[in-house]
Amino acid sequence: MEADATPSRSIAAPLRAAWTAGRYVLTRTAKLALDIALPTLCVSCREPVDGEGVCAACWSRLSFIERPYCPRLGIPFVYDPGPDMLSMEAIASPPAYMRARAAVRYDDVARTLVHALKYQDRTDLAPAMGRWMARAGGELLNGADMLVPVPLHWRRAWRRRYNQSGALAQIIARQSGVKVRAEVLRRVRATEQQIGLSRAQRATNVQGAFQVSPDRQAEVQGRRIILVDDVLTSGATLDACARALLRAKAAQVDVLVFARVVEIR
Repeated sequence: MEADATPSRSIAAPLRAAWTAGRYVLTRTAKLALDIALPTLCVSCREPVDGEGVCAACWSRLSFIERPYCPRLGIPFVYDPGPDMLSMEAIASPPAYMRARAAVRYDDVARTLVHALKYQDRTDLAPAMGRWMARAGGELLNGADMLVPVPLHWRRAWRRRYNQSGALAQIIARQSGVKVRAEVLRRVRATEQQIGLSRAQRATNVQGAFQVSPDRQAEVQGRRIILVDDVLTSGATLDACARALLRAKAAQVDVLVFARVVEIR
């Protein structure tokens, strides 16, 4: 019986691989057929659009973050307070990371883009979003050693099938030449969704959730690292990631996101 079982197992593995590859090809072919048959719709207003999923009207409604802003946290100022003036948030509660930059404010259109990329398999949005991020993070990217996307826990990654932060990091890498090193940082503990939690609860939720892989610590030591994520809300997740990298002796950690929450005062 054992002699019969061994060939069966040896045949089963190639069959599973062939089935997986065939299913992937069929899925991509079906998607391509739909893309040809149906017009691309703006992810925000659902009007037909030529290009990468955002019509001109909705693009004009995106609130891009430009100077003047806090040199530490990238929070936009209402008026120019002068060079090197920090925001109240940077003074009162400085994060572990050195600098943060975002392409846009987290408003209605930006939220729709983020949710479509994260939850609706709209990976076609990543190129435009990543290019805007590379533009916003130019001063951070200059001299950086690596891009590290905020990792998902393996169970969440299995459900979503891809990491939206990793998809954005790959586009930024193509624009800047800074390489992606997704494997250096791991999420070692599953956490609750941060949505609906207070600032203090968010910090507690992600405490101890991230760790530099033991076999990757040498790659981190003395390096300037940019953490990449889709949204900066309270900053708790990015702060926890930065602390893990700094414990592994990273020289400096900066943050680059597509959108950030900006409180209206």
